[in-house]
Amino acid sequence: MTRVLAAWCPDWPVTAVGIDAAAPGAVVVRGQVAACSAAARAEGVRRGQRIRDAQRRCPELVVRERDTDAEGRRFEAVAQAVAELTPRVEVVRPGLCAIPARGPARFYGGEEALRVLVQDTVVEAGHDCGSGVADGLFAAELAARAGQGGVVVPEGGAAAFLAPYPLSVLDRPELADLLRRLGVTTLGDFAALPSGHVAGRFGTDGALAHRLARGEEPRPLAPARAAADLSVRGGFDPPAEQAERVVFAAKRLAGELHEGLAAGGLACVRLEIAVGFADGHVLRRLWRHDGLSALAVAERVRWQLSAHRPAGRDGGDDAWGGVTWVELAPDQLVPDLGRQEGLWGRTTVTDRIARAADRIQALLGHRGIARPVLVGGRGPGERVVRVPVGDLAPAEPREGPWPGSVPGPAPSVVPAAPVPAGAAGASGAAVVVSARCEVPAPPATLRVRGRPAAVTGWTGPWPADERWWDPAAARRRARFQVTTDDGAAYLLAVEGGRWHVEAVYD
Repeated sequence: MTRVLAAWCPDWPVTAVGIDAAAPGAVVVRGQVAACSAAARAEGVRRGQRIRDAQRRCPELVVRERDTDAEGRRFEAVAQAVAELTPRVEVVRPGLCAIPARGPARFYGGEEALRVLVQDTVVEAGHDCGSGVADGLFAAELAARAGQGGVVVPEGGAAAFLAPYPLSVLDRPELADLLRRLGVTTLGDFAALPSGHVAGRFGTDGALAHRLARGEEPRPLAPARAAADLSVRGGFDPPAEQAERVVFAAKRLAGELHEGLAAGGLACVRLEIAVGFADGHVLRRLWRHDGLSALAVAERVRWQLSAHRPAGRDGGDDAWGGVTWVELAPDQLVPDLGRQEGLWGRTTVTDRIARAADRIQALLGHRGIARPVLVGGRGPGERVVRVPVGDLAPAEPREGPWPGSVPGPAPSVVPAAPVPAGAAGASGAAVVVSARCEVPAPPATLRVRGRPAAVTGWTGPWPADERWWDPAAARRRARFQVTTDDGAAYLLAVEGGRWHVEAVYD
């Protein structure tokens, strides 16, 4: 087992957007809390809560939108501070970095001395920090979160240290829920299960989680050496003065690197990014690479550059003295376990689509190409959001409760813009919905795009009173499902006395 020291900055998404650590603050994604400060948690705020629920528990809560770019950019200062002590700093994610502990511990007088030194160094850089040492990265991260600033787990003691922890620390909600229903509640209980049975019952991901629970490496140690140097390098003549030029080149190099790894049947679990400047300075950083896309690699290059502005200049987008070259080098290779190929021996479609999307995005801009992501919501148009390729998907849960939502089956066509409609009763008067959500006269005819049709069936209303606490954003509407004699079926909504088609059942 590798002895690892992890340096963890608590509530980093909150810190990155400039919220004072002593203040109750939260960052949100699509109206739900993604992370919150310790002061907010003391008031009952939790991840996954809607904003209004969090503000009801903590009225003075400071709310900001999550900024993943700021998280990576600002964490470079922490990584640089740790790199002053030892050069082999691996950024696991913004808010967490790690170093191999054996060599530095011998140099600085032991693992506890190293742990305290790293913690003090980050604190002096202006950020709260916990640091821990253990066998493997998973145990080291939990050791950094333990106690008052972290602990040192004795060598060979990772399994005993992990045993009392709940299954939620594995960050696999579905697996944790299934194990709890089977009577397994802690990592110790999970680790006691036979490995063969776990792999057969829970699959590859369950077997990986089982190794973590037992204090082992997440994958068997089987490093593979490449027959040739797989690193890719690009130069700039004249030196690139703008970071955008470097980032675009890094994105292209990342695509070449992925193709080289795939051709050799290899996967990279740790990537080194090196940037050379015109003044001779070389900036190197290790990044955990469990499936980073070309766009994600380019984003990390941007983070590295943003943390190193020219001395005496307020920066803007200028790189330090001009960048002369950038290099991507796989630092740790393992055999690629692969994925199911398409029929007739074709290569994996997912990889081809990802590379094509990266190239198109480079031409059209960051939001030029997006992927649909299913989220929670009441109406069908609210349940799908467009997320730019490379961005994190919203953390909003799909399941309810969503009062006022329409029951299934879901409609098949959702117009880009609401289609005006009109519903009338048998007397010809417009159908209305009372304040008590009653329909005095049921709909008899429906007019869509000027064409009338007789109503053969209807159900509803499903009222939705949204954001009633905010007069500027408040919205009140009712939905109906209606079928007509021409064989059409619609999801209608009435809002402010006006009807429109929200979706079509085809």
